[in-house]
Amino acid sequence: MTVVRPLALLLTALLMLSGCGLLQQQKPVPLYQLDSGEAVTPTRDNGVTVLVGPISVADYLRQQHLLQRQADGSLVAAQNARWASGLANDIDQQMLRQLAWRLDSQRLVLAPAAPGFSADAQVMLTITRLDSGPTQPAVLEAQWRLLDRRGQLRDSRLIRLEEAHGGPLAEQVKAQSTLLQRLAAELAVAIQPVAAADEPTPEPPRKKPPVAKAKPQEPATAGPKIPVAEPIKIDTEVFRF
Repeated sequence: MTVVRPLALLLTALLMLSGCGLLQQQKPVPLYQLDSGEAVTPTRDNGVTVLVGPISVADYLRQQHLLQRQADGSLVAAQNARWASGLANDIDQQMLRQLAWRLDSQRLVLAPAAPGFSADAQVMLTITRLDSGPTQPAVLEAQWRLLDRRGQLRDSRLIRLEEAHGGPLAEQVKAQSTLLQRLAAELAVAIQPVAAADEPTPEPPRKKPPVAKAKPQEPATAGPKIPVAEPIKIDTEVFRF
């Protein structure tokens, strides 16, 4: 008859618990990226030139964890899901791809551009909210400012978009991707007339009115002119006797 000592049982239990812990630690965490939808790479090399950015996002969107919006408005980090390359980086790349596709141009550059880059238009974007939750829809809040080739402000707009989803994290990420696609669609419509506008023709220099020439002045005299007396000749005959 084999007798199992209490110490052996304790060691066995500890080994089993540590093994379960290792298995849980080794379980891969799902990584997510924003979806570009139907966007394809444009083929035109002579399309409009657009400077995309700077694109700024709220600080809370720079976390690696996916944030979940709760019913009371609070945010909770999802422990079993992370962004593959960071949400802020995903936003930059997706806006570039979406605008390039919708404008059908390869000549789009993320800010900051290289020295000497000349753009037909520039879009500056600020995203203050992009999140969702198990029971909360995906919400995007942003503002854009649109500049022409001279750097003059041509358009400024505040925007709020919502997209429903089914609840799972994968569907939430898809809904957030759809919001960015809708934002890019509205931006492309606003960019087109600004980028296609002709360069204003500079006004010709105005001619100066001719300056009238001054009449020559007579030399000044010391005083008024006095007529000169001339001798009067008188023919007189003298007779002698």
